[in-house]
Amino acid sequence: MDKHEVIDAIELADQAINRRDMAALMDFYEEDATLVIEPGRCAYGKEQIAQAFGAIFEYFNQSLSVSQRDFHVIEGGGVALVVCKLSLSAQGMDTSRVSMERKPTYIFRKSMDGKWRCLIDNSYGVDL
Repeated sequence: MDKHEVIDAIELADQAINRRDMAALMDFYEEDATLVIEPGRCAYGKEQIAQAFGAIFEYFNQSLSVSQRDFHVIEGGGVALVVCKLSLSAQGMDTSRVSMERKPTYIFRKSMDGKWRCLIDNSYGVDL
């Protein structure tokens, strides 16, 4: 089976996060996207998402590093559901090392320009 285009988009977003490239990261999202910051708290739209990532980068002392693997993509009607495994590591504010794995769920929409962009970013997956 060929690698789905949405996986390329996710890998580019991970690279943008790892180098703190906010412009590249914001291109990953739809204008009306939703980011789950933590259970019960979301950012809506690119402006709030950019602010949230700025706070996240600061919280982790600009050391956040992410990678994802084991992708499952289900596409229909110009929308794709993505389930995968996320590895996250960072230096916490109290100088302790943070490392975790999650099983996120994402919803992507194919934009008019042909790019797959994230509409719902839920790094907590069903653990919400």
